[in-house]
Amino acid sequence: MTLLSTCGQIVIGGFPGTTLPPAFALALRERRRGGVILFKPNVEGGPATVASLAREVHAAAPETPFVGIDQEGGRVARLGPPLLEVPPMRTVASWKDVELAERIARAVGAELASLGITIAFAPVLDVNTCPLNPVIGDRSFGVDARTCATFGAAWIRGLQSVGLLACGKHFPGHGDTSKDSHFDLPVVDQPRERLERVELEPFRAAAAAGVAALMTAHVVYTTLDSSRPATLSRPISTDLRNTIGFRGVLVSDDLEMSAIAARWSIEDAAIESIAAGCDALLICWSEEKQERAVEALVREANTFPAFRERCEEACARGLEARRRSKARPLEDAKWAAVIGGAESRAVADEMKRRASP
Repeated sequence: MTLLSTCGQIVIGGFPGTTLPPAFALALRERRRGGVILFKPNVEGGPATVASLAREVHAAAPETPFVGIDQEGGRVARLGPPLLEVPPMRTVASWKDVELAERIARAVGAELASLGITIAFAPVLDVNTCPLNPVIGDRSFGVDARTCATFGAAWIRGLQSVGLLACGKHFPGHGDTSKDSHFDLPVVDQPRERLERVELEPFRAAAAAGVAALMTAHVVYTTLDSSRPATLSRPISTDLRNTIGFRGVLVSDDLEMSAIAARWSIEDAAIESIAAGCDALLICWSEEKQERAVEALVREANTFPAFRERCEEACARGLEARRRSKARPLEDAKWAAVIGGAESRAVADEMKRRASP
């Protein structure tokens, strides 16, 4: 791996449209991207479009790429019918059936994997303790740590049982905020004892369940680091992740979100995220910013040997996880047998039964 390849593999980017842009395909071929994240504009046209796009991404990348999507259930699900429709995680947990939750996640994971998705940015592990939380709400399994830990671990087991990588979010917790980090920088001012008892319990359970990845929160935790959000904080992204026993890939939340972008340039955000301990960087919209981030990482790594080692470590963690993913886009006839297939129908029927008064 050249230094450019090492730094390029760290960046997961997004792009417009339902086909792979030539410039992005070239970046994948040249190892200047480690993968893609898909949003609604990328998946218009349904599963056939997604499978076709995923084939392009897999074909362009020399190594198994990250092909990621937010498919939590409820209001955050980029792919709609005919894929399995899942209610908010709060509803799933309200049924108090951990085995059913794992079964639902397994069905969701099988459908995604059949289309070539390799990583699901789910489940939400945040404990939604703030009633005024504008961004988490019913995306969370609940308002108590034990429920979130139990059902979060079940969801992870279900997704990963079919060869998909799960990515729990938002480490170390976005549930006690009254601001949305898409638009502003939230601050959590809780003592360490409270964080250990509430916010961190689901993430410890996820680590124990072997979760492949965790996503950082663009949130300041004053007890842990008074000046920097978790994504840019070494006490959190390195020290705290080690404390909870997490050894997987730490993915930044989107560096284009205002909590970060309004305060740091994309170059500084990329460098500081990696220095803090992130292993992969989401830059979801601007291909120009993705390229600037890669160039900034290369410059920094050329200047500072310790930073180069950090980039090499981050790249290696990402590659190891990507190689573990068994998800590949199936031929059309085969994915069509999975999506809306017997297991998905059985799970859908059971969810409908549980939801009936």
